[in-house]
Amino acid sequence: MNDLSLAPKSLSHVTDWVFDLDNTLYPRTCNLFAQIDSLITLYMMDLTKLAFAEARAVQKAYYRDYGTTLNGLMQRHEVDPDHFLRTVHKIDYSPVDAHPELIAAIEALPGRKFILTNGDVGHARAVLDRLGGAGELFEDIFDIRAMSYRPKPLPEAYDAFFAAHGIDGRRAAMFDDLEKNLVVPHETGMTTVHVVAAEDYQHEQVDAWELGRSSGVHVHHVTDDLAGFLKTLP
Repeated sequence: MNDLSLAPKSLSHVTDWVFDLDNTLYPRTCNLFAQIDSLITLYMMDLTKLAFAEARAVQKAYYRDYGTTLNGLMQRHEVDPDHFLRTVHKIDYSPVDAHPELIAAIEALPGRKFILTNGDVGHARAVLDRLGGAGELFEDIFDIRAMSYRPKPLPEAYDAFFAAHGIDGRRAAMFDDLEKNLVVPHETGMTTVHVVAAEDYQHEQVDAWELGRSSGVHVHHVTDDLAGFLKTLP
């Protein structure tokens, strides 16, 4: 399914292409982020001394309310972000398969390409290496450190990115797996694309809100096949 557009809007004017990383450039079905999610739960348990269920509930509440669990931990527990990021990214990247079709589709886009991620650069590069050496495709990987740990969907994350690269939202597109991360891009004039999992996807570590699809005005296109969407741009 290439394009499930809710509010079709052409991308022919776009010169800056901005991609989220996790569950966007690789499919949610490979469950890579589930590994990170599990390590975050262990981190929460060690920090708070809560049992598994209680620690996980706090983790997910922080993720929902603060943009990232890390931001919640920094705000509420003064956690060292570098220690957190080193700990939760000690994962096996082999579930991410090479995707030459996606790499070729991104390479063919006219203009600059960026990654805007609430993860860190090291994690992003590891994913890109698995996808097929896509590191050279992107002008920059603008990560959580570049955001001064103020993550999407906070406006400050986008403001910092726009300022660093002279982005004009009216000539840019944003691709993200969480529809709430498309609200500010829409408000800045960006064309937005919600990259979703197949409708039958379920996982015990994924809350319903993470898989939610919106018909709100901030979502211009929806696709469960990013490579196919990019090859047949509206």
